[in-house]
Amino acid sequence: MIRVVIRRLLISIPVLLVVSILTFVLVSFLPGNAAQSLLGETATPATIAKLRVQLRLNEPLYLSYWHWLTTLFHGSLGNSLLNGQSVTSTLNQRIPVTLALVTGTTVVAAVIGILLGMVGALRGGVVARVTDFLTFTGLAMPSFFVGLGLVALLANKWHVFPPNGYVSPTQSLGGWARALVLPIIAMALSALSSIATQTRDAMLDAMGRDYVRVQFANGFSRRSIIFKHALRNATPSIITVIGLVFVSLLSAAVVVESIFSLPGLGQQVVSSATYHDIPVVQGVVLYFTIMVLLVNLIIDLAYLWADPRVRV
Repeated sequence: MIRVVIRRLLISIPVLLVVSILTFVLVSFLPGNAAQSLLGETATPATIAKLRVQLRLNEPLYLSYWHWLTTLFHGSLGNSLLNGQSVTSTLNQRIPVTLALVTGTTVVAAVIGILLGMVGALRGGVVARVTDFLTFTGLAMPSFFVGLGLVALLANKWHVFPPNGYVSPTQSLGGWARALVLPIIAMALSALSSIATQTRDAMLDAMGRDYVRVQFANGFSRRSIIFKHALRNATPSIITVIGLVFVSLLSAAVVVESIFSLPGLGQQVVSSATYHDIPVVQGVVLYFTIMVLLVNLIIDLAYLWADPRVRV
């Protein structure tokens, strides 16, 4: 297990380097620049050129990236070009919002999706067809569409939940939970559909194996066969799709946080990319990449627990 962790950590270094280079290059192609955003449309070209020199925006791209990388090696992500604040402190204030949203959605989607998938695989008939219809409907509905519908219905019309905004759990735990209900529902619908579909297929495959038929023929209890054998063998496939769902939710959070005005990393990267604030965009992408690498590591460790054959 320690060998797996060390190998993953070593692989993460070139992955982080490549992602940071690609992000730096892609952001440089965005129209506009931070100097223009700071000074506004009425600024003269001479004033803009002077500020570009002060912000070191006129340097070659490779030199700008080298300065950013040097700053990173000293334990800092630099300062925002727009307000001069530390990128690290800014993102550390926002990451709990994104983690709460993505983690909460993953847990809700996993619990409901696994239950629906198992019901669809084990019951059959009308129950299976209804489950399939619900899962396929969830896959066809994007998160932003579901979010807008929830705001219109449950927030603006029925006033059950707040339409937007965020409350810190240190201020009000109930207010924090209420602020996250609609965003989690909006993101969980398509996520649980993916998990339910994979769980159903994995369970059907496991229930069709010869050893399961033998156990049924020998009189083992149905519950014991399902939970101790079939579900255990279906677990690796379920773990894989849950990990993929978590990663996909990071990109979905960019849109959902904007819809519900949640001060997370997704909303920050949209705002920073609009104003060409490269250090902040680089920081957000770095945070997202680290989270993806950690999830992949957790999946590998979960494989070792769920399937002893992987250890060999």
